[in-house]
Amino acid sequence: MESKQSLGKDGEEYTARILQEAGLRLIALNYRCPKGEMDIIAREAETLVFIEVRTRRSSYRGWGEESITPSKARRLQAIASYYVLQQGYKIWPSMRFDVVAIRWLGENPEIKWIKAAL
Repeated sequence: MESKQSLGKDGEEYTARILQEAGLRLIALNYRCPKGEMDIIAREAETLVFIEVRTRRSSYRGWGEESITPSKARRLQAIASYYVLQQGYKIWPSMRFDVVAIRWLGENPEIKWIKAAL
């Protein structure tokens, strides 16, 4: 049985490929700061895109997109703010928060990319 960490890493790597194929430019994977961790930070044109990836093999505890609680959303926003300040932006950039939920039930995962989810 695959570990939860291994499944999550596989989901993040799969998502990174999907994002690049869609034309986003990856900036950081697994960005860590005192506020927490952001799975993927990318750029789409002039917009910074902060992406939370949720990978599941069953719906036992609900699907990935259902697992973003209000406190998790606030934490993701705090991480994004920290990132922007750390990078020294002179003007606050356009930002978007996406959730990528992966249902890995068979060989081919089903992906649900929810743009501007937060």
